[in-house]
Amino acid sequence: MTTLRTVTAVSLARRRFLAGASALGLSLKWGQGAAQATGEQVNVYNWPDYAAPNTMEDFQRISGIEAHYEVFTDDDELFARLRGSNPGFDLIVPGNANVERMVDAGMLMPLEHARIANIINLDPFFLDPPFDPGRQFSLPYLWGSIGIGYRKSALRYVPRSWKDLFDESDRHHRIALLREPLIVRRLAIKALGGSLNDLSEPNLAAAERLLTRRDPGSVIFAPDNGQDLLLSGEVDMAMEWNTDIMRAMDADDDIAFVLPEEGGLLWEDALCIPNGAPNIDNAYALINFLLSAEAGAAIAAYTRYATPNRAALSLLDPSYTTHPAILPTPTARQNSQYPTGRTTTSF
Repeated sequence: MTTLRTVTAVSLARRRFLAGASALGLSLKWGQGAAQATGEQVNVYNWPDYAAPNTMEDFQRISGIEAHYEVFTDDDELFARLRGSNPGFDLIVPGNANVERMVDAGMLMPLEHARIANIINLDPFFLDPPFDPGRQFSLPYLWGSIGIGYRKSALRYVPRSWKDLFDESDRHHRIALLREPLIVRRLAIKALGGSLNDLSEPNLAAAERLLTRRDPGSVIFAPDNGQDLLLSGEVDMAMEWNTDIMRAMDADDDIAFVLPEEGGLLWEDALCIPNGAPNIDNAYALINFLLSAEAGAAIAAYTRYATPNRAALSLLDPSYTTHPAILPTPTARQNSQYPTGRTTTSF
């Protein structure tokens, strides 16, 4: 029987459980896409509520490998748990900034792509990110963005640009910005047409000028609760994680989300094999299973996070594939960037 330990709270709001697969009408028939492997178990270290209820049971049924599943609640916890030595995990799911940090610390094994047949299911957009060029150490699991949540009745327009948030012409709307200065500065640079990873002094100075154009009384710096400020009517627009705004949209149909067409900041959680993994063959078997169309669709439907798995999208209900807070427009995604820069572990 699969061992599953759960927790009741998640420190990062963007990973809160939002709905189950049944809400999206997904019917699954598990195929033979997962690689067969010999062995007894695979030890997984993942975020809470970050797989469908039957994901590990289905893997065990198909492969004969017992999955032991343990959870962590933030990237620092994951890093600290494996920093000295690997206590026995075969597969971990760090965020993109943590992938970069763990590669630099020599904590991850290079991946043999030839052993993962279902890598073909992944959208090419995700196969060469700046935090792991060529996907030497990681493969994408789930992803999302930071965009603009807004109350439709409070605006006379749909905000199409970050400038609508930072430098609105009439300036009478109340806004919330994330209380993370580097994220705010990165997106201000993006609004000005630059790369959010170009943190040169001229770009940072230009960002500061843009951010001081608004009346300070109209700006709230929110500790990752912009969605709650929208729901309470305290602000009209908010810079926020896409999945947090999606939760607000579920509660109030006057709230909407947009990722500006000039692009924004992307986040990702990735599949990695840590150094010292005791069951490497079984880790590859599980990665291959998770990247199958069926498993990817079930995970996406349950978590309602964006999947990088193109094959999975054809199995998902339109309420998922057309939801603006799950999948942005192709142009907005193409113009978006992962934050990177090995001088910092922050976004």
